[in-house]
Amino acid sequence: MKDQRVDYFRKLLQSLVESLEAEVRVGRWEGPEAVPEPLQKSASKLVERLSAANRLASDKFVGSTAVVASLTAMSGAARRLDAAYVESRKRAGAADTAMLLSAEIDAVKADAESWG
Repeated sequence: MKDQRVDYFRKLLQSLVESLEAEVRVGRWEGPEAVPEPLQKSASKLVERLSAANRLASDKFVGSTAVVASLTAMSGAARRLDAAYVESRKRAGAADTAMLLSAEIDAVKADAESWG
């Protein structure tokens, strides 16, 4: 698919998933060593990336059927990740919080092939 919106949204979602995974890892970090800087840097970009994904997900898409289908699927993925992140923040400290967020991240990654 040659539509730039699809490529942009896909890259944005990939970076969002990276930040969410980093956030989970930082939250689970134990031991005497400090959290590695690249991991900390990725986690620090989470809110920025989530906001950008939410803005895109709220758009109304126009274009070919294939492009609209891809953008709609990615919008759904962004909403799912947002909802899972919000829920994880509400339940911060609960034992299964990171596991539930990780499960949603894995589900979105599995769906990525359908984005066109």
